[in-house]
Amino acid sequence: MRETLNKLARYDTPTICNVIELFEVRSRAVGYMDGTIRAACEGLPPMVGFAATATVQASQPGAGTDIYKSIELQMQKILELPGPAVVVFQDLDDPAVGASFGEVMCGSYKAFGCVGLISSGAGRDIEQVRQMQFPVFIGSTICSHAYTQLVEIGVEVDVGGITVSNGELLHGDTNGVTTVPLDIASEVADVADEYIAAERIVLDYLEESGETEVQKLVECRRAMGQTIGELRNRVSRKHS
Repeated sequence: MRETLNKLARYDTPTICNVIELFEVRSRAVGYMDGTIRAACEGLPPMVGFAATATVQASQPGAGTDIYKSIELQMQKILELPGPAVVVFQDLDDPAVGASFGEVMCGSYKAFGCVGLISSGAGRDIEQVRQMQFPVFIGSTICSHAYTQLVEIGVEVDVGGITVSNGELLHGDTNGVTTVPLDIASEVADVADEYIAAERIVLDYLEESGETEVQKLVECRRAMGQTIGELRNRVSRKHS
């Protein structure tokens, strides 16, 4: 799995989404977070890890368990995952009332091997988090944490229009976040280069041609489509 995660991290998230489509294991319109979740720290390498889920609330005190007990339980869940964790918060306040994370929390998560954080709510200390090279994806920013506390840990959460389960594999970068089905993760990593090579048929023509022609562009697009089609047929047969 470590080798698979390292391979997946070489590619941007749109490429991973494109390759997942080849396997025809889900609709093209599902499995990724919508535009309400955006990268707060642009320019960082792709984030790849297993979801460590929790719900949070900031509007009133006493909604969750004791903060120190919550930290203990969450870290135990993180250490049980088969690889690096991506913390995923569903903010039960809608709209968000307080930031669900800041510099101290992100520093703690990173120290325990987490590779990123996603929140349907808000975050703060964005500049400090960016400086620690810790990818975060949020719906908004709020300067105060209000009464933020963990409510439930390790449960299914709804973030960015999709349901995320604890332990689900996630891939995210500046473009957004997608889930990666575990049963095809290694194959997605293995064929990504072939998909990129197919796209290069068009891109190389556009970059190298002194004068572009519509007919030539159409021919390159057709060749790219044929190459991707052959790749799709090859991988989909293995899962039919």
